[in-house]
Amino acid sequence: MENQAVEVEILGKLTRVNCPAGQEETLIQAAKDLDDRLQEMTQRTKVTNELKLLTIAALNMSYELNTKSDEVQQNTSQLTERMEQLAASLDDAINNVRQGQRN
Repeated sequence: MENQAVEVEILGKLTRVNCPAGQEETLIQAAKDLDDRLQEMTQRTKVTNELKLLTIAALNMSYELNTKSDEVQQNTSQLTERMEQLAASLDDAINNVRQGQRN
């Protein structure tokens, strides 16, 4: 797949970014989400230094990503444990049926 150049606007500045073909809309939406977040932070915190805003946004997004990753890992562990319990219950039920057929 070839990369496509896409223009995105963040904090009023246009930036050309390469992305895989077919992913342009996803990139544009990600840039819009980032810009919205930065605009909201600017209004809420009165911070105007772009580097500081971008740093805070990056830290917030990293925190959110880590939190979601931890949740997914915990959910995966719970699902794995539940599947193991169900497999053991099925094995017990099959063994009980087999023993009943022998008697």
